Amino acid sequence: MIRHGENFSFVELSLFLPNNNMYEDENIVVSREVHLSGRNLCKINGRMVTVSELKEFMQNVIDIHGQNDNQSILDVSSHLELLDSYSSNELSSLLEQYNNEYNEYMNVKLELSKNYGDDKEKMRKLDLLHYQVNEIFEANLKENEENELESRREIILNAEKISKNLNEANNQLSNNILDNISIAIHSLEKIENFDSSYSDTLERLKSSYYDLQDISRDVSVFSEDIDFDENEQTQIEERLDLIFSLKRKYGNTISEIIEYGKNIKQEITDIENLDGYITSLKTKLETLKLNMFEIGKKIHNIRIEKAQELSEKINNELIDLEMQNAKFSISVTLDENNFYKTGLDKIEFLISTNIGENAKSLIKIASGGEMSRIMLAIKTVLANVDQIPIMIFDEIDTGISGIAANKVGEKMKSISKTHQVICVTHLAPIAAKGNHNYFISKNTANNKTKTSVKELNEEEIIKEIARISSGSTSNIALEHAKELRSA
Repeated sequence: MIRHGENFSFVELSLFLPNNNMYEDENIVVSREVHLSGRNLCKINGRMVTVSELKEFMQNVIDIHGQNDNQSILDVSSHLELLDSYSSNELSSLLEQYNNEYNEYMNVKLELSKNYGDDKEKMRKLDLLHYQVNEIFEANLKENEENELESRREIILNAEKISKNLNEANNQLSNNILDNISIAIHSLEKIENFDSSYSDTLERLKSSYYDLQDISRDVSVFSEDIDFDENEQTQIEERLDLIFSLKRKYGNTISEIIEYGKNIKQEITDIENLDGYITSLKTKLETLKLNMFEIGKKIHNIRIEKAQELSEKINNELIDLEMQNAKFSISVTLDENNFYKTGLDKIEFLISTNIGENAKSLIKIASGGEMSRIMLAIKTVLANVDQIPIMIFDEIDTGISGIAANKVGEKMKSISKTHQVICVTHLAPIAAKGNHNYFISKNTANNKTKTSVKELNEEEIIKEIARISSGSTSNIALEHAKELRSA
């Protein structure tokens, strides 16, 4: 929420969490800043985190309970954790045994998946590898083949131009050039003895003559060999297309394709020789399943026993909270077809609020007042095992009054011995139980509403309890407030 006319909102919370497992520092500062532009900045002890990280952290710190805002107790996944916490003395050793077996079970399953333990997957993989290795080796690729083909294709595509220019060069070389140079050589031979420079020039001319003879023969051969078959071009194109297709699948070069082919050929050999290893893994997996099932059954039996015990305690608390007709129960369902990290069970808290009604999930309870008291009963019994240190009760007193309100206050007082409890209330019997009382008020000035929070001293607490109890601060009301405060 951002105040009208402002660009952003900023909320900061300072926590003291001794012996927490999340941060070394016991003093933790959490903040969140939200801008109109949509920019969202969350921090924990100065370190930036995402909204989801902040939410996950705070769910382990604060449990908020309101008429329609019960976080952890309505999360079915937390029910098993709460039951196991209550049963920790009886279950801890068995859960550790089961967890060791489960971790080994998951490792074996992973190893099987890596080594194609599934027969269908193994056959699919072998079929693919055989197809690939056949495709590569049937192509009979050779190193540098692609360059040679590209060069030959370039010549074929430019054959007319090459032929024309080779013929021109051949004609020019054949037009008496060599004869003329030969005559020049004979002429210089007649005078070479008169001067050393003549003989040097003669040697150079002879060398050029011999080079030109070689060049002339080469050009003549090139000119004769330029003829080509159209089928050759088609074959080259098809071969290059094949190489391109293989490069797209198996490597960037012919060398890489050949190497890939060798590797998958080895992989085929490895897979075909895995049968013995896979058989041993499958045998081990079956043994682990049997062990987990045996341990899981023992855990299941203890959970059933402790679920009944916990249900009875919670039902006693509900009676104390003026809900005599309510019936709380814990469903413990054995799933024989699946192994979970926590065992074989599915756990869910159920409640029937009226005689004759079937037990339903907590989340389906309609009455806010009933939900508040059910949650409070559960929290009272589980207070010693619930690891969330801070509980906020936000106007859970709606729909209750009289004796029930007094009982709710007593339960909160009891929970506050092991947890930090913050309660927003309009009921005097509940407010009277608080160790510290804060008065929250709204004031309007200059067309803006501001909320103020003030800690009350004992005299102010008595006056406020009297006011919300009877609407006045008469002597009788003040005496009643003092009586509530001292109860």
